[in-house]
Amino acid sequence: MPTSPPLTFQALLLLTVLLCSLVAGFLFAFAVVVMPGLRRLDDREFIQAFQAIDGVIQRNQPLFMLVWVGSVLSAIATATSGLWTLGAVDRVVAIVAVLEYLFGVQLPTIAVNIPLNNQLQKVDSGALDDSARRQVRTRFEVRWNRWNRVRTAFACITSLLLLFLLATAGR
Repeated sequence: MPTSPPLTFQALLLLTVLLCSLVAGFLFAFAVVVMPGLRRLDDREFIQAFQAIDGVIQRNQPLFMLVWVGSVLSAIATATSGLWTLGAVDRVVAIVAVLEYLFGVQLPTIAVNIPLNNQLQKVDSGALDDSARRQVRTRFEVRWNRWNRVRTAFACITSLLLLFLLATAGR
């Protein structure tokens, strides 16, 4: 009969489930509400609205940063702790969940979405003509949305794997 993981691992796993699920929800909200809403704006309004939204994040909004960075740290800590506390199947689930979170959510964020955000932050939409604004928006919006859908899918899969782990670890 397997033994239950220590309470500290269970608490860490619960924290990781919460934080990674909040990130998944954030990305999901952007995919199905924020970006479709912004899509209805003209090019100048779109650029300005996205700059304003991203500006909140870039100024290190404390709750956002706590959740985003905390999800990474707690996921790594959970997988590391799970190496010593989980059975073979649960250990694999924990490692897969964290690796796909790091490479499917965080890596695209760092490699694609943040650089696109930074490029858009530098744009003075009022100084551009209509054609240039259209070009800036299209170059940004298509790629940003594609990679956000990727991040959203991986974040949701991470949450499902972590919930599965929460339900099965030690049982």
